[in-house]
Amino acid sequence: MEIILIQDVDNLGGANEVVKVRNGYARNFLIPRKFAVEASPSNLKQLEEKRKQIEKKEKKMLSAINEVIAKLKEGALKIGAKSGTSGKIFGSVTSLQLSRAIREQKGYEIDRKKISLPDEVKELGAYKATIDFGNGHSTELEFEVVAE
Repeated sequence: MEIILIQDVDNLGGANEVVKVRNGYARNFLIPRKFAVEASPSNLKQLEEKRKQIEKKEKKMLSAINEVIAKLKEGALKIGAKSGTSGKIFGSVTSLQLSRAIREQKGYEIDRKKISLPDEVKELGAYKATIDFGNGHSTELEFEVVAE
């Protein structure tokens, strides 16, 4: 029997997949527990429409991500930090400070959890951080730590 999975099922498949299973497994387990529906012609049409909507949404999201990446690569961010005479800063630069600098200087709200810094940033100078947008999209962001 062919069914359309509504949600991910271990050892069977992911959501919105058409899979073939035994009749008893489908009728007694998957369909009553709302894990799947029968692969009727009307349900297959609904699945196709759902896939088209998901694809359209992903294209829109991808264009937005590319726009943000282009804006972030325009110039280096400047992050002010209190420092001593030798060029070492008091404390270190964190992803939270970087997130705030992006919001103030570039106008985009990026969650600090998506930003990964190189080793600890404890001196004045230029550095690069990586921002992961998910779905395999990431970019490098240049920033400079300057004395306040």
